[in-house]
Amino acid sequence: MITQICQLSRQAGAAIMQIYDAKQLLNIKQKKDNSPVTVADLTAHHIIKDGLASLTPEIPLLSEEDLPTWEERKDWERYWLVDPLDGTKEFLHRNGEFTVNIALIENNTAVMGVVYAPAIDVLYLAVDNKAWKEERGERKAITVCQSHPPLVVVSRSHIDNKLTTYLTQLGEHKIISIGSSLKFCLIAEGKAQLYPRFGNTNTWDTAAGHAVATAAGATVHDWQGNPLVYGRGQSLINPGFNVFIY
Repeated sequence: MITQICQLSRQAGAAIMQIYDAKQLLNIKQKKDNSPVTVADLTAHHIIKDGLASLTPEIPLLSEEDLPTWEERKDWERYWLVDPLDGTKEFLHRNGEFTVNIALIENNTAVMGVVYAPAIDVLYLAVDNKAWKEERGERKAITVCQSHPPLVVVSRSHIDNKLTTYLTQLGEHKIISIGSSLKFCLIAEGKAQLYPRFGNTNTWDTAAGHAVATAAGATVHDWQGNPLVYGRGQSLINPGFNVFIY
C-alpha cells in the first residue's frame, strides 16, 4: 500500500505545483485559528480524500480540511491523518518549503508516513520501522546521524521565547530555519540532530514526519518525556515536543 500512498502524494503535489507555478489567484481565506487556507490546500485535499476512499474505503480520514467531530472519531483505532498542504505560509511566501503529509495511525501511533515536497520533488516515506528518501528517481534508505556540534532545526514561521531560552542554554550548536514537516525529515536523513518545539502544532502537522523520523532512528517525546501520540483525547493540538537522537 505504501507505493499507492506515495503515488497519491505525488498527484496532490503536482496539483499544488500547477497552482504555485501559474501564480493563480489563490482565494486565500482565514480559518477560525487565523491560519490561511488556499485553493491549493483544498485541491490537494480532494485528491487525497478520493484516492484514499478508493484505496482503503474501510479506513476513515481525518484531514486538516475535513475534520470529523469527536463523536465520530472517538472510537477510531485506525485512520488516515492528512495535511494536504503543510506549510501554507511557506507556499504563500513562495520559498518551496511546503509538503504533502499522509500518515496512517494505528492505536494512537503513526505507523506509516509519506512526506512529499513537490517544489523540490523529494519524497520521504516510512513503513515497517524503515525509512527512505526518493530523489531524482532513486530510493535510498535513510537513518539518523550524530554530529558535533548538533544542527538544530527550528520553524521558519514560529519562534517563541521558550525556544529562544532553550537554544541559549543548549550549548554549542548550529541552527537552520525551515518550514513544514521537512524538519522531521532532515533529522531522519542525518542532516540535523535536534528539533525542539514549544509552540502549538496540530496532529496533522506532525504525524507523517513523526513516522519518518522514528523509523529512521529518532525519538519524539513531549517535554515530560512521554512519546507523542495521536487520537488519545478530544484535542487535535499536540503538546510541545522534542525530536532528538540518543
